[in-house]
Amino acid sequence: MPIISTQPELDALCLELAKHPYITIDTEFLRDKTYYPTLCLVQVAPPEGKAMAIDPLAKDLNLKPLLDLMDNPDVVKVFHAARQDLEIFYNLTGRVPQSIFDTQVAAMVCGYGDQIGYLNLVQDICNKKLDKGAQFTDWSRRPLTEKQTLYALDDVIWLREVYKHLAQMLKDRNRTAWVKEEMEFLTDPTTYQNPPDQAWQRLKLRTDKPQAIAVLMEVAKWREEEAQRRNVPRGRILRDETLLDLAVHAPATVDELKHIRGVGEDIARGKLGVAIMAAVERSLSIPKDSIPRPDKKRPLSQTLVPVVELLKVLLRIVAAENEVAARLIASPDDLDEIARSDDADVAPMKGWRFEVFGHEALALKHGKVALCIDGGTEIKRLPVKA
Repeated sequence: MPIISTQPELDALCLELAKHPYITIDTEFLRDKTYYPTLCLVQVAPPEGKAMAIDPLAKDLNLKPLLDLMDNPDVVKVFHAARQDLEIFYNLTGRVPQSIFDTQVAAMVCGYGDQIGYLNLVQDICNKKLDKGAQFTDWSRRPLTEKQTLYALDDVIWLREVYKHLAQMLKDRNRTAWVKEEMEFLTDPTTYQNPPDQAWQRLKLRTDKPQAIAVLMEVAKWREEEAQRRNVPRGRILRDETLLDLAVHAPATVDELKHIRGVGEDIARGKLGVAIMAAVERSLSIPKDSIPRPDKKRPLSQTLVPVVELLKVLLRIVAAENEVAARLIASPDDLDEIARSDDADVAPMKGWRFEVFGHEALALKHGKVALCIDGGTEIKRLPVKA
């Protein structure tokens, strides 16, 4: 099977791939036992010809030629659901690959629904049913089986046809720029960063008391730093539920700490217990006026509830007319903010989303268009005469 495991093979492959306008690419990785994903296989294919797999676990294989290719802005890298793949390359280099095309995003722009899977997209576009039997396997074990390798290569072989089909659809509908706009999020390095001092924001605290928030900030920061340092999942250090209990109860002694759910005697009197108590102690020195308050969703006034309902109907109409996934245009929270303010700082009020939906949402709010049922079955919008 075509698996690259030596340096001369990798060097030659990357030189050849750099000659093409685009390549399709996918990765196989594991992260159930680590904080950072462990790259186990990279599959690549040129526009025509043989797809290849690269073994990053091969002894003495330097991935620099591949990483340089990822940085090459002249070669478009085509992924499906790219975020986790791009995170891997970002962790390896501190840089996000350049010139990205995500077929899942493109499919949403082209009317294939919300976050369509690769299997369904290939079946719809290529009329090919792929075997996903090797999806949940241990990609770190060597040697790889023929079934694993064939499964992995299929992910880039058929991606070529999917890409060409979607790229043509985007061109025909004059929406290529829409996808480029969406790629800005995927190529932003902050998308893949996990600053320890912001780790507390992932957790849903049951109280808004400043002291509890301060404790949560410090213990979550400590856990994130520890998980990153040891390269283990956060839950291997302490579970989320334990951090939340620590925040609520703020133990002041080891005896109090050992009664926190998920801690116990051994942890409380060991090195972890010392670190936890130090984090709780640090939280006491945070000035109250600098402790942030968690963002709370503002309830809509009763007068705005029907406005949001009308905006939801308008969104469904616009999404259907433009054959774009409604979720890609606006979220429920976006609609709430548009109902509250014409100047809402949300995605539907910017770029291509404003062109297809945002300006119509404002027109509906201000009575310039009306929604009506035509023939008793179809909802339409009509201009309102002044």
